[in-house]
Amino acid sequence: QVQLVESGGGLVQAGGSLRLSCAASGRTFSTAAMGWFRQAPGKEREFVAAISWGTSYTSSVKGRFTISRDNAKNTVYLQMNSLKPEDTAVYYCAAGSSTVLATTPKQYNYWGQGTQVTVSS
Repeated sequence: QVQLVESGGGLVQAGGSLRLSCAASGRTFSTAAMGWFRQAPGKEREFVAAISWGTSYTSSVKGRFTISRDNAKNTVYLQMNSLKPEDTAVYYCAAGSSTVLATTPKQYNYWGQGTQVTVSS
């Protein structure tokens, strides 16, 4: 049974930093795409970043967020710097079954439970 467990969320002031972690178990995702999405209240889930053979970011986080992975730990990270109030959302980790650098939720097969990130102004 595949499980993705996120951690690292919390409350931070604008301009601060957080690092989210997503630990996978049940299978190895060393070559598969993994991604981060977020969902704010009343809004649809949106793509944030993905990593596979390369990386991809939504435009609003480019230069501020960095996605990385540690295959030995089967873990993906999202380093978030220069946080803004509009980054406030529940952040979800997702894992796919191919190496396609996917940017839409339907391209991912496995999801974590989410971790809350709140940025105060």
